[in-house]
Amino acid sequence: MNDEDINIVPDASAEQISDQLLERQVQRLIEVQTYLRWIFDGFLWLTIGTASIWALRSDIELWIAAFTWAGVRITLAYNRLPMMGLGICIAMTLATLVWQSSIILWGVNQREKRSLIDQVKRIKDKGKSHPLWRWVCEEKV
Repeated sequence: MNDEDINIVPDASAEQISDQLLERQVQRLIEVQTYLRWIFDGFLWLTIGTASIWALRSDIELWIAAFTWAGVRITLAYNRLPMMGLGICIAMTLATLVWQSSIILWGVNQREKRSLIDQVKRIKDKGKSHPLWRWVCEEKV
């Protein structure tokens, strides 16, 4: 065996370790994105959702007393802003559920994976000054 053969083995091993590290970092980035989406949804519900429900409290009281679809339709027609607020909250929650479910069921597609790898590289390039560095790139022993 000459010196060239000895140097080939560690390089291949280092590349595998680098790929495994990048894969772990991509998985952590997906987890962080999931948490951030749910935090954003909670924030929407606590602000816009609460204000919208508060604005609709008298209509909701009527719905509880005697529910009819005509009552819902009239509420939609005359209380557009609160209904739009509830619509935004429901839409964002459903979008997060669908996004997370698709990742759980089918995994990440190649285009999104490339995008995530690019994001991880940008986080690494920026270093500890990036807000996500601690959760994505920092290795915990």
